[in-house]
Amino acid sequence: MKAILDDRQWAHDPKHFMANGAALPNPEQPRRIEVLKEGALAAGCNFDAPKDHGAGPIAAIHTAEYLVFLQNIHRRWQRIEGASDEVIPNVHPDRRSAHYPKSAVGQAGYHQADTACPIAAGTWEAAYWSAQTALTGADHLLAGENAAYALSRPPGHHAFSDLAGGFCFLNNTAIAADWLLKAGKKPAILDVDVHHGNGTQGIFYNRSDVLTISLHADPERFYPFFWGSAQERGEGPGLGYNLNLPLPRGTGDDDYLKTLDVALERIQAFGADCLVVALGLDSYEKDPLQGLSITTSGFARLGKAISTLELPALLVQEGGYLSKELGDNLTSFLVGFENS
Repeated sequence: MKAILDDRQWAHDPKHFMANGAALPNPEQPRRIEVLKEGALAAGCNFDAPKDHGAGPIAAIHTAEYLVFLQNIHRRWQRIEGASDEVIPNVHPDRRSAHYPKSAVGQAGYHQADTACPIAAGTWEAAYWSAQTALTGADHLLAGENAAYALSRPPGHHAFSDLAGGFCFLNNTAIAADWLLKAGKKPAILDVDVHHGNGTQGIFYNRSDVLTISLHADPERFYPFFWGSAQERGEGPGLGYNLNLPLPRGTGDDDYLKTLDVALERIQAFGADCLVVALGLDSYEKDPLQGLSITTSGFARLGKAISTLELPALLVQEGGYLSKELGDNLTSFLVGFENS
């Protein structure tokens, strides 16, 4: 399988995030790149560097206002006396139509949904090349490849059109899906990260041209809390084109795969001719964020089940945090997908 990675993704090196009122070490560490690359190589992947598609495909998903913010906020933040090295907001508007302030502090609150998306000196560069990695993976599908793995880091599925959140800045899966759509394809997005893909849902919620599906731990008591219920089906032209499949905390392999069958049926009914998989490995039973209980062998079953669609598939890396088995879990999924 073709795989894509750019070493500039190492530039994002977040130190902290806030959870339950405490400042904690950030689990979205650059070393994830090294571990995931080893896992992909063990599955037989061959890595290439991404092509630079420029800002156009990114700006097709994210607002120009937001992209200017991402590129400049860290430099502006450093001019604030006594400011932290990382941009972490402390105030948020109660609505998206609120006044847009000139203050760096106010804009951080407007464009960062939570305290789990700190922005440092290398964040923009890494996020840009993470998106280019996904776009190049999409190019491989357009060139006739059956599958490609995009080692995109930082991840993207919590990023809305003008809002970062949950370790995510640019929505790599949405950018790649839109790129495939504009090339004449009919893509579906299948998100198997342990967390609901709220940013992806938000981007396509009023659209019928991209089907969005997310399997995730029930948000009643799990991040991102405010999105991801089964009742969220889309709005306007998008009504019926968004499917959420929330699962009880601790769901294991067998019950997860039964629910996946519902997702695969919907993808077939949509008539998709290609698939973008938001490949979160944080549904693993020993992942530090602990929401579901998929085993290492279960990831092979998951990959095999998705491959039965017989659609060209772009596998875009989302979550999956440092544990002894992280690389093994990626290997298991990729081998299961390829050897079905």
